[in-house]
Amino acid sequence: MTRRTADGSAGDADYGTIGGSYSAYRRPEPRIAALIEQALAGARTVVNVGAGAGSYESAAFTVTPVEPSASMRAQRPIHLPVAIDAVAEHLPFEDDAFDAAMTTFSVHQWSDLESGLLEMRRVARGPVVVLTCDPDRVREFWLYDYAPLVLDTEARRYPAIRDITATLGGHTEVTTVPIPADCVDGFNEAYYARPERLLDPAARQSCSAWSFVPPEQAEEYTERLRADLASGAWEDRYGHLRRQPHLNGSLVLIRALP
Repeated sequence: MTRRTADGSAGDADYGTIGGSYSAYRRPEPRIAALIEQALAGARTVVNVGAGAGSYESAAFTVTPVEPSASMRAQRPIHLPVAIDAVAEHLPFEDDAFDAAMTTFSVHQWSDLESGLLEMRRVARGPVVVLTCDPDRVREFWLYDYAPLVLDTEARRYPAIRDITATLGGHTEVTTVPIPADCVDGFNEAYYARPERLLDPAARQSCSAWSFVPPEQAEEYTERLRADLASGAWEDRYGHLRRQPHLNGSLVLIRALP
């Protein structure tokens, strides 16, 4: 049975507590959105599982959003459809109800990965598209030098790519998604060339892994980064990233056809 908080959040993070700034900091990045739209090409109806505040819901499709957190549903813009209160593991739809299914930055929240993915496969006649991070690559990001427990948490929470593809079955493609230097979707790696952004408490809070670190530890990590930015130490080690137009980090797009 899926455990839910008072807010309705169904994973290991309580978005009633940490999700207040998501609509401001976790906006859809157009270049990533274009890749998702391409992966869904040919579909007319799409179910978006773990839809959150509505990022990556393209107007090219008729989207049915599913989101358990009341806080996240409340942040959805008025022009987007109202999200259904349900969880990935128990989608309230008939078999083959949609042309396609999608989920972005959500699978690591599910209490039962296999059940959620099989539900997506059950309700979608065509492609299942998953935007997630490869846990084997999470610690390659420079933030690991400053906030190791944050990225250890991310690596622990994100499911292995092979587990996702094996569960979905059929024909699967896994593509590394380039992260642009000016990415407007504020996950940790989005700030690879703008480290100053991670000094903003709301930016950190909009990356759920930070909520698993004790506040005093997170403050210590932040002060260490602040000091290295002030002294030029970060610039000496990683300043070249400011001139790098994109990062091939841990972000991947999985497309599975039955």
